[in-house]
Amino acid sequence: MSDKTQKLRDLSLEEMHKRVNDLREERMNLRFQQATGELTDHTRLRHTRRQIARLITLIAEKERMAQMEGEA
Repeated sequence: MSDKTQKLRDLSLEEMHKRVNDLREERMNLRFQQATGELTDHTRLRHTRRQIARLITLIAEKERMAQMEGEA
């Protein structure tokens, strides 16, 4: 497991949701820049999209774990 993923796992659910919202806003801004031809580093768009996916996966994992603990 990478350092980045471990740091994200240590965040609370609330912090993860906030970070997803911030990244979605950043992705929207990057897409506008791409559409207007201002975007020079196209890898940022891919990186942001992957960060969002990683966080959504971790949120689902954390929620499943909490649900399983609640049922036990």
